[in-house]
Amino acid sequence: MKGMSRRRAIAVAAGATLGATTGVGRARAAVPAGAIRVERVRTSFQEHRYRTPYKFGGVPVDRATILDVEVDTVGADNRRVTGFASMPLGNVWSFPTRTLPYDVTLGAMKGLASRIEGIVAGCTEVAHPLELARILEPEFAKAAAEESAARGLAEPIPPLAVLVTASAFDAALHDAGGKALGRSAFLTLTPDLIGHDLSRYLGDDFKHENLQDSIRPAPAPRVPLFHSVGGADPVRESEIKEKLDDGLPQALADWIRFNDLIRIKIKLQGEDLGWDIERTLAIDGEARATKPDTEWKYCADFNERCPNVEYVLEYLRKIEEKSPACFAAIKYVEKPKSRNLRALPRVDMHAANKLRPIVVDEGLVDLESLLEARALGYTGLALKACKGQSHSVLFAAAARKYGMFLTVQDLTCLGAALVHSAGI
Repeated sequence: MKGMSRRRAIAVAAGATLGATTGVGRARAAVPAGAIRVERVRTSFQEHRYRTPYKFGGVPVDRATILDVEVDTVGADNRRVTGFASMPLGNVWSFPTRTLPYDVTLGAMKGLASRIEGIVAGCTEVAHPLELARILEPEFAKAAAEESAARGLAEPIPPLAVLVTASAFDAALHDAGGKALGRSAFLTLTPDLIGHDLSRYLGDDFKHENLQDSIRPAPAPRVPLFHSVGGADPVRESEIKEKLDDGLPQALADWIRFNDLIRIKIKLQGEDLGWDIERTLAIDGEARATKPDTEWKYCADFNERCPNVEYVLEYLRKIEEKSPACFAAIKYVEKPKSRNLRALPRVDMHAANKLRPIVVDEGLVDLESLLEARALGYTGLALKACKGQSHSVLFAAAARKYGMFLTVQDLTCLGAALVHSAGI
């Protein structure tokens, strides 16, 4: 395709896919009722400062950059609508690095967002947002490689950061698709509206299956939210290093009363077993002392730092030994080992999943990684709005098909970014 514009390349790729599906020389397949065509794309950024720093995998973060996307589209009935979405560019967790500074990884993702804006604006295909994601994702990956090369990055933009950067565009397309049909985007997922069944996106295991059957018929009226206690967050009043006079809580007990908490996400180190055990017990003790009649539930999040499955087993056994009630409250264990599921030595989680669901999070980037995680003993999936709406609905269907534990991790989503998961 030397000398071919990206706009033309996307059109050719889409046409090639269609030809493979319908047969060369046959009439073009009818455009499904859920199809849209992009006319224009606009982006902008918001910059926010956290009230206090929060630790992601040992890295303190004190700010967030939000990408806002508007996409003007035309529906199958020529109805013009604008889709909107907003998503944080979580560079610290999606582009982890010990060599590149924060501003460099954030700048690379912003640069990639600009390239993706051009790619989406140049897409001439008329298709359902789910199908547009399938067509465009390879182009986003190429754009990431180009942006990495242009900036001379010592570490290229990783696949997860590509998903995060593209997620606002994907969500805006789904928003437009719903508006074009006058309904929630979560109610546009039938084969007649998409043009395909689930097997097109998730393989032969899903032949003749309807994605809509795996999604809630209406948003959940209430969703239990986990309050995250970071590694540097004060559990007790005595641990507060600097008092903030802004009327909001700081210590955990005050947060429990302020938000009437019933769920806590416990950020752990994965490198210091004694600290992890004592931290968990301290948080549990503070929670029960503050609200003794609550049926507490916890997520134990190791941020990919456990050296092996034995570490996880010993952690769970010691918690059970020291406090059976605390052990019973641990609902699942999140990302105990590296997101690179093929990294050597490979760590099998089957022994640990007999005690609690073991959830894959950052490592879940495509169907191949899902199958790899299952083979390694991961029994749960963490969906993230900031990996894309298409990603979330497809892997929600996969999790339910395979009987996997399902949770949502929208920890840093602000404003409009927070609404996506109520429909899953």
